[in-house]
Amino acid sequence: MALDYKLMKEKLYSGVVADILDQLGYKNQAMDPGIHPLKDDDVVVGPAFTVLAVDVFDEPEKPYEMEFKSVDALSKDEVLVATTNGSVSSGFWGELLTTAAVGHGATGCVLDGLSRDTRVIRKMNFSLFLRGTNPLDSKGRTDVIRNQCTITCGGVTVRPGDVIFGDYDGVVVIPKEVAEECVKLAFEKVSAENVVRDELLAGASAEEVYNKYHIL
Repeated sequence: MALDYKLMKEKLYSGVVADILDQLGYKNQAMDPGIHPLKDDDVVVGPAFTVLAVDVFDEPEKPYEMEFKSVDALSKDEVLVATTNGSVSSGFWGELLTTAAVGHGATGCVLDGLSRDTRVIRKMNFSLFLRGTNPLDSKGRTDVIRNQCTITCGGVTVRPGDVIFGDYDGVVVIPKEVAEECVKLAFEKVSAENVVRDELLAGASAEEVYNKYHIL
């Protein structure tokens, strides 16, 4: 069954996804809370395209080579997930990479590093999750060395094809082998939460409602 990323974006939220992952035995799937959306109402959903970047101290012979190849390899609905291994040496992401990603149909970018050109990116139809900003160019400072490999981003292991769900509360990584089950159960829980909400609004005891539905 193919996942409906548009419906997930409209109906789900990171908390319910994290709850279901807890239920399935995946307890540490939320990225470092320092990684936040550029715009408060941003929601990012889609399969991960992973990128591994490192600090460099000399300008490479072919600047941006793997960076360009990574962005150019993006497909519709994918989320570029990049680790800079904690580096804050440059604004690794920027306006032109965002523009190229949008052109390939990607829906967002999650990085544990920094971006620049964020004033312009805010105006684009693209969800960016980041640790902060830095006006310095990545050339000669941060370089992509591999893509579509297993990485650790924000303290969570991310593999190509794992499903990313991020909103204002944080970014959750859904392992691809349980993605369909997780999403199905998340929709079911959201539906049940609507019933719980109605009973609480009607004045029911929070404890009684919890004991009845086991939902909080």
